[in-house]
Amino acid sequence: MTVLIAIALTLVLAGGVAVVFSRDPRRQAVTLSVYGMLMTVLFFLLAAPDVALSQVVVGTVLVPLMVMLAIRKIRGHR
Repeated sequence: MTVLIAIALTLVLAGGVAVVFSRDPRRQAVTLSVYGMLMTVLFFLLAAPDVALSQVVVGTVLVPLMVMLAIRKIRGHR
């Protein structure tokens, strides 16, 4: 189990770096969604299913969706 947690932590680290270094806001929203899914897996491995479910809803779905809608709204006014 410790090996799985180490792998999940490494993937979360790589996902965070990918989000930070994404230049395009649309691509950043998609990588943020992938990062949220990686965090969900980490929380599940750490035996926190309630936090994992919250992460799925908020970090994987809602936040990237709000970012994409904000980008669409801003680009519509230009």
